[in-house]
Amino acid sequence: MEGPTLADRISDVGRVPRSGPAGLPLDEALPIARQIADALEAAHEQGIIHRDLKPANIKVRPDGTVKVLDFGLAKAMDNVGRVPQSGPAAEASMSPTITTPAMTQAGMILGTAAYMSPEQAKGRTVDKRSDIWAFGCVLYEMLTGRRAFHAEDVSETLATVLMKEPDWAALPATTPPTVSVVLRRCLQKDRKQRVRDIGDVSLALEGAFETAAPASPTGAPVVSRTGRRVAWAAALGIVSLAALGWGAFAYFRPAPPAAEAIRFFMSPPDAWNFQSLTDATGVSPVPMAVSPDGRRMAFVAVGAGNSALLWIRSLDTLTAQSLAGTDGASSPFWSPDSRSLGFFAGGKLKKIDVAGGPPITLCDAPSSRGGSWSRDGIIVFNPANAVALQKVPAAGGTPTAATVLVADETAHRRPFFLPDGRHFLYSAASGAQTAGLSIYVASLDSADRKLLLTADANNALYSQGHLLFLRETTLMAQPFDAQRLELAGEPFPIAEQIQLSQTVPPNGFFSASEHGVLAYQTGTGAAGSQLVWFDRSGKELGVLGEPAAYSDIELSPDGKQASVSVPEQSGRARDVWLYDVARGLKTRLTFDAADELALIWSPDGSRAVFNSRRNGQLDLYQKAADGSGTEDVLLEDNRQKTPVSWSADGRFILYRSGGGPTGNDLFVLPLSGDRKPIPFVNTQFGEVTGAFSPDGRWVAYVSNESGRNEVYVAPFPGPGGKRQVSTGGGTQPRWRRDGMEMFYFTPD
Repeated sequence: MEGPTLADRISDVGRVPRSGPAGLPLDEALPIARQIADALEAAHEQGIIHRDLKPANIKVRPDGTVKVLDFGLAKAMDNVGRVPQSGPAAEASMSPTITTPAMTQAGMILGTAAYMSPEQAKGRTVDKRSDIWAFGCVLYEMLTGRRAFHAEDVSETLATVLMKEPDWAALPATTPPTVSVVLRRCLQKDRKQRVRDIGDVSLALEGAFETAAPASPTGAPVVSRTGRRVAWAAALGIVSLAALGWGAFAYFRPAPPAAEAIRFFMSPPDAWNFQSLTDATGVSPVPMAVSPDGRRMAFVAVGAGNSALLWIRSLDTLTAQSLAGTDGASSPFWSPDSRSLGFFAGGKLKKIDVAGGPPITLCDAPSSRGGSWSRDGIIVFNPANAVALQKVPAAGGTPTAATVLVADETAHRRPFFLPDGRHFLYSAASGAQTAGLSIYVASLDSADRKLLLTADANNALYSQGHLLFLRETTLMAQPFDAQRLELAGEPFPIAEQIQLSQTVPPNGFFSASEHGVLAYQTGTGAAGSQLVWFDRSGKELGVLGEPAAYSDIELSPDGKQASVSVPEQSGRARDVWLYDVARGLKTRLTFDAADELALIWSPDGSRAVFNSRRNGQLDLYQKAADGSGTEDVLLEDNRQKTPVSWSADGRFILYRSGGGPTGNDLFVLPLSGDRKPIPFVNTQFGEVTGAFSPDGRWVAYVSNESGRNEVYVAPFPGPGGKRQVSTGGGTQPRWRRDGMEMFYFTPD
């Protein structure tokens, strides 16, 4: 192949004295980078990963054509995009560097090590994200003239890859923001947070050096590849502590022939991240909202100590501005004039002028399951779990009913107003949850409603003549006549792998403006978590079972079994399964078509108490832990109940009760006598979970009375004052077996 290698080009530039940066000029580096990305994309589409991408393996021909060479370490991926887990291919994929005897030159080995992904350096299996890491190293070197990770020998280089960040200050001052963000996303050490597809990088780089005239938001929508297509408007890329990437903005509009779609990444503010938090009731709200005019983005960012704050970013600027007074905010939604934001915080529905001023409380709202603001100054919202929608004037006041639960419906959630300001979309959840969520359109002017479709997430939106909704984790668009309130065509996919909240039913993390700007977060959804053993030093010891959408884990008293809730593949409902810890085998404990979620064990491990939604709300049931016998009702009322702890003497059960006037509270259920529940912590704040101490004299519990979840301890049965245990946020407390130590989760 004629022409120098990219390594030669970079070296030649470095030898020429220059007043500016030592790397290649931007107008030379970016076209090369795009061609490298295109080459990798072609390989990945054929199921091949390179595994040894570096400047020495890239040729630049005299005509400017770039060729990626030397696939000597390349391996074919299996059908899930990873190197096979066993056999010779797996052994080769575990190799952290080239170690054949002939290759003894330090530069050759060091060069290879400098471009290895962290997982490659650790000797773990690799996938296409390792190539994306190497691409980031190459792009960094082109721009700066130096390696992203450099040390004196191989071991120090690998340590640098694993432990240090590149010198971002070395990037030229003229580097476009998009390129800077692409680099940071490619060089995420946790591959779950890394860009997932090199094609996304290629498109983002196109936006870095090719300008596109913005298209008019008017005109009839176009809805497929052959006359129905979606022209993307931008790509949104953000770091999340849930290790999830972010997706794209889009215009649903016919683009003029000369116009191109706009795609770009958006980074979180410094020292903040886009972690998906749960509120005090365990809900994982939708953390973003595009303004109706499509010019601004509101999002919830999380800082030190698990503190959440609302931020606004105008899409024509490079920075975001925080909104003072929005601590603990969740589920933002815009006013129709794009000047104000509604949000939930501290058990209240609030609003704030984005131009400045303090937040204003509108009414009580213990939970944050969505709101929408009409052109006529009416806000429709869900105030708590297991209730219908309510409406309140945007100036504040006493809420009134907006919808009514019927039949076996358990809740109405995530309203979204149509352009006329009188009709709105919402989802209706039923007790069984095996056939998806029903998406209705209703009106402020009557009790009538109309079923439109079923979806696999709570939220459905309207944008530019389309309804947007989820089928599993695929974002679909279906033409919709907003005046006749009728679907006008077949649905088609516009994005995949939309992130889902860890709730049942889930929320999809996407938002759309009226004129077609769409923002969404991508990820693995609720599926793919893994049960992992750690020792007390934090060392990983092993795994239990296969990856699945696990929740509500609880070890039996003897440590020989673990209960988990897992959703059925055929629907949204969860069932409780029991793992044999020693053998790693699981057996199903519950079989009802409705949700069975949290389980607690009796002190001797012979019985289990769990909650089930089979009668509409979550009630408490008990059953023999070996699966024999019947499932008997333990407690049934009109509130949502979750068992959290069983006292060591077997006399009491501690459970969370939600859906009442004060939101989530902790109650104690005696298992003898009249079995009348007794309030334990019943305040205006949210009490999420708790645990009896082994001697039964104390209860550790979680409350958000300070503005965030913290762990407290109070005497049982009381009276007596409480003591705060955690200081920077905490949840899910667990006592050591002798009661002399406690474990809990902190925000990090």
